[in-house]
Amino acid sequence: MLRLLLFVLPLSLDTFAVAAALGALGLPKSERLRVSLVMSSFEMAMPLAGLLLGRGLGAAVGSVADYVAVAVLGATGLYMLLADEEREERRVARLSSGRGLALVALGVSISLDELAIGFSIGLLHLPVVLAVLLIGTQAFVAAQIGLRVGSRISETGREAAERVAAVTLLGLVVFLLVENLTR
Repeated sequence: MLRLLLFVLPLSLDTFAVAAALGALGLPKSERLRVSLVMSSFEMAMPLAGLLLGRGLGAAVGSVADYVAVAVLGATGLYMLLADEEREERRVARLSSGRGLALVALGVSISLDELAIGFSIGLLHLPVVLAVLLIGTQAFVAAQIGLRVGSRISETGREAAERVAAVTLLGLVVFLLVENLTR
């Protein structure tokens, strides 16, 4: 259970940062529920897709699956740490006001890290249903909080949440490496 919670924490910080950016841009109150539901739906679906891919690959690669999972998590953490946040926020802001395909694009764009997390969870054979429920719940709650407080916190605060998410994910990588090397 601890391992699973360690996977979910960085996701909630990342979701909060994206939602806070949308809140800061003045997303109307009437749109908060819609955007939160889209975010949490995609953040539940993408890990499920990743889980299925990870489980399949895990069966194929056998004993090195844990190390593949660690490598995917490490790459995701580095991407989150080094990504151009301003460009990402502008893109998310444009998509959040859209409908149809623009809304689907928003969902996919904010949940790619969940795909990687799901892939790693699948490789590590963690419980699927519990993982998806935890990820969906954290996404909805973090999105609602971020949308509500986004206009009240600074750009620095939102960027700090994103960096903390990335560093937390990299900390999980170290934890998993130590765990695998000491078996």
